[in-house]
Amino acid sequence: MKIAFDYQIFSQQSYGGISRYYNRLATELLKLEQDVAIFAGAHRNSYLSNLPNGVVKGRKFVKYPPKTAKLFQFANHYWSNYQLSVWKPQVIHETYYSIVPFASKRIPRIITALDMIHELFSGMFNKNDTVTQRKKNAFKRADHIISISHSTKKDLIELFDISSEKISVIHLATDNFSILNQYHSGVKYSRPFLLYVGPRAGYKNFVGFLKAVSQSQKLINEVDIVAFGGGHFLSEELIKIKSFGFKEEQVKQISGDDSVLVSLYHQALAFVYPSLYEGFGMPPLEAMACRCPVICSNTSSLPEVVGEAGEYFNPNEIEDMRFAIENVVFSEQYAEDLKNKGLQRIKSFSWEKCANETLEIYKNKVG
Repeated sequence: MKIAFDYQIFSQQSYGGISRYYNRLATELLKLEQDVAIFAGAHRNSYLSNLPNGVVKGRKFVKYPPKTAKLFQFANHYWSNYQLSVWKPQVIHETYYSIVPFASKRIPRIITALDMIHELFSGMFNKNDTVTQRKKNAFKRADHIISISHSTKKDLIELFDISSEKISVIHLATDNFSILNQYHSGVKYSRPFLLYVGPRAGYKNFVGFLKAVSQSQKLINEVDIVAFGGGHFLSEELIKIKSFGFKEEQVKQISGDDSVLVSLYHQALAFVYPSLYEGFGMPPLEAMACRCPVICSNTSSLPEVVGEAGEYFNPNEIEDMRFAIENVVFSEQYAEDLKNKGLQRIKSFSWEKCANETLEIYKNKVG
């Protein structure tokens, strides 16, 4: 089957969970002997270099020149439309929420619904933000929608009044992060620490996490916090860290590639995920793959993903979060139990399974 992916997410992300998903999906579809092409155009994505020659149509830029991102998006759209008309795919998988379709409307198209953050947390976004309208357009024209969790499917039905029959749930997976531990990352942390991964603003609830730790005298005396990714701390974050009573250098931000992240997962006392909402949540799977105990919110898709392999808390209750962290950090036996349950849990998620289920959707729509 000739399967095409469009340029959208690869123009927007150098790294990131969405573009990693499409890269891994394409990789597994190739293993299933499908004819796959990614019409990436002038992109800036690093994952695409892992794919075989000829799969990616386009050229990578380290970064776009200043103030040209929209121009590149515009050029990529028209270039992709032309290239798709020449290549003639049997199915198109749109990688984000374009306001207008790609190629002929007669070609079956699939789109993946990742989360409903813009709708559930609209106050976080500019009033002129167009993502919700673009989602509505994309979901309406799609022949079928893939939801990455049952929680997201429920939100889709309730918020957009989409028929349940038009939506199939296909879970994501994680790369075998434990394999990367064989590579020396150079990151060695001398003090016990809790690990936080990803963006920190708004619904991600990083400040709530800091507050919960700061309210435990034992935690603040004995444990550091490492935030991986998400960019350097902003001035307001540094003010919060100081106001909560953390010592200088007790809360650190670290950036790096996957080998650095894997090293941190393996060294951490636990991984804490205080998010108010997740469409799926990849970091808990990564942590479990690295035998890192998971402590996370009991909201949205997280119980669906983590199952019995995590210690849960209400992210809106600081005291509840504190108790959950203390329960794991100060019990070696319980932490070990969560590690073992995590290794069992991740067996339920694989990219091979994700690709096989996605291919069935494609075949059903092609007929």
